[in-house]
Amino acid sequence: MKDMLEQYDELPEGFLNAKPENLHHILEKPSLIHLQGEKTEPLFISTLLHGNETTGLYALQKLLRNYHEDGLPRSISIFVGNVKAAEAGMRRLDEQVDYNRVWPGTHQHYLAEAHMMQKVTDIMQQKNVWASIDIHNNTGKNPHYACINKLEQPFMSLAGLFSETLVYFTTPKGVQSSAFAELCPSVTLECGLSGDEAGTDHVLQYLQKVLNCNDLSECEDMNLKLFHTVARVKIPEGYSFGFENDATINLLPEIENYNFCELDAGTPMALVEPESSAYLQAFDDDEREVGREFFEYEADKILLKKPIMPAMITMNTQIIRQDCLCYLMERMSLPE
Repeated sequence: MKDMLEQYDELPEGFLNAKPENLHHILEKPSLIHLQGEKTEPLFISTLLHGNETTGLYALQKLLRNYHEDGLPRSISIFVGNVKAAEAGMRRLDEQVDYNRVWPGTHQHYLAEAHMMQKVTDIMQQKNVWASIDIHNNTGKNPHYACINKLEQPFMSLAGLFSETLVYFTTPKGVQSSAFAELCPSVTLECGLSGDEAGTDHVLQYLQKVLNCNDLSECEDMNLKLFHTVARVKIPEGYSFGFENDATINLLPEIENYNFCELDAGTPMALVEPESSAYLQAFDDDEREVGREFFEYEADKILLKKPIMPAMITMNTQIIRQDCLCYLMERMSLPE
């Protein structure tokens, strides 16, 4: 089998100034770049697992320019993921799998991409990886927040350095942060919309703090707000949908403003064609369909059945179809 992964022990020429759509001229395939620093246990940073989520690349370029003369305080291993999708400005190409669903723990372990992610994970385990940061963007209006897969102090400290808003999740399976959670403290950063300079600067400041951190248990106390995802909402394949009142399921345009708002039961989510029997699906952590727990139907409306907080609602219909409409969350107490 042809190796899908390229490795480098120094920055490829042109990397620091490459735009995401031109990165394929420098990195022909997914690449793992190892850079030496003063502390030898490396910080792992992944970016462009989704090709249209560019904040991680721009923040890394700024970070590495800053340390170009003085050297890094800690070794870094950078995984640059879906360069082909980045060329096209897409989350993934139609013929591709999602690069953040094929890490160890995935149900699709037989895929070539899953073998590649297993190799990356094995390499970093051999290097005694110190911490892991996966950088993403949202396609809808969301605050900056951090996601963790284990409710342990080093994980919460790593996440809390980025945001006081933390989301604990265990599904979907096969995500990068969950795979690396078995090796080291890990976090997924959600950095708002791609192209927002404030998001790039926030990630840059965060990476600088983490690189200069000796022990994550030493991080100062934080006023953390913790949420747990309880369901992932999808549009059933058999129904057309949109925001223009011309489909079977017509999502309300204002739902993008629902992100990270604690909504009351009875809040409307969509209008449906009369007598269409259209509905929204919701899948819990065990991938059971539990939509009837969260949605009720009144005439031509889909309403929330219980108080809940959505996250990652997007107006991008392609992303909704490729991934999901949103996640539903509940507030949870911080572990003692």
